[in-house]
Amino acid sequence: MHITERGAGYPVIFCHGFPHTGYIWHRQLAAVAAAGYHAIAPDLRGYGRTGPKDGPDAYTNLAVLADLLGLLDDIGAEQAVFVGLDFGAALVWEASLRAPERVAGVIVLNNPYAPRPPRAPTQLWAEAARRHFLHMDYFQKTGPADAELGANPREFLARVYYALSGDYHYLDTWRYPAEGTGYLDVLPDAPALPWSWLSVEELDVLAREFDRTGFSGGLGWYRALDRNWELTAEYADAKVGVPAYFVYGERDTDMEGFSGRDPLGVLRANSTDLRAVTEIAGAGHLLQLERTEQVDGLIVEYLRDLVPGGAGQRYSAASSG
Repeated sequence: MHITERGAGYPVIFCHGFPHTGYIWHRQLAAVAAAGYHAIAPDLRGYGRTGPKDGPDAYTNLAVLADLLGLLDDIGAEQAVFVGLDFGAALVWEASLRAPERVAGVIVLNNPYAPRPPRAPTQLWAEAARRHFLHMDYFQKTGPADAELGANPREFLARVYYALSGDYHYLDTWRYPAEGTGYLDVLPDAPALPWSWLSVEELDVLAREFDRTGFSGGLGWYRALDRNWELTAEYADAKVGVPAYFVYGERDTDMEGFSGRDPLGVLRANSTDLRAVTEIAGAGHLLQLERTEQVDGLIVEYLRDLVPGGAGQRYSAASSG
């Protein structure tokens, strides 16, 4: 596992989604380190400089959580605060269920916790794909998406980041039929960079990584979601008990189209120590880039609550065994 780290003190682990690497958090690492914490952003399995894995269980949350707990052991930490977005959000929610003793708290962006659905996810997506294009269904078949996205990573990244931002309405991609349609067919053309929230240099860093690796590792996470569903049967009725903060963009597509009819009500009903829910006006999915200063301020504020000893507190060594 490749990590980027800054600062010293209590560990804060940032978990990214698709199509990102740990670099997507580089602004937050600087802010959190400046506040006196040990900020760590891994390239999660299959992304960046953390190599791809083989096998049907390679990209499950259970497997990736083992990587993260191994990281805690390696730095000698009993616990950490986990920050997550997108797939990283689902990962830290599951960490709070599977290993609450290692989770001092979670700060989640845009992807609220919800109980396990009664049916496997791909069944729901296949039904939706009979009505319109849905990337989550399109990504299930190995080959077409891997080739399409990998043909020009920089163009794909620019177009999908723009589409997911508050500057566009992502659910407009649902206007297209699924039959014979690829992802680039439904994504809007992106305006020329730099944008108000993303520089040419930042996109170049991300594009170089995906030029080198392709997108198959990240797509493996989509293809593992049914397996995640199977592996979480014992947590079907579980509630999140660790301290939790939730921040979301007013224009986030997950909140609008992928998290049910009442995502905040469901979150509140299933998190027993939910300390704050904050909406950020006008922002979309890439919250930490679109509203960096506001997000950084909230994360540091929440860390001061979650780590009572203060920013400079050293973490205790993990127990052996």
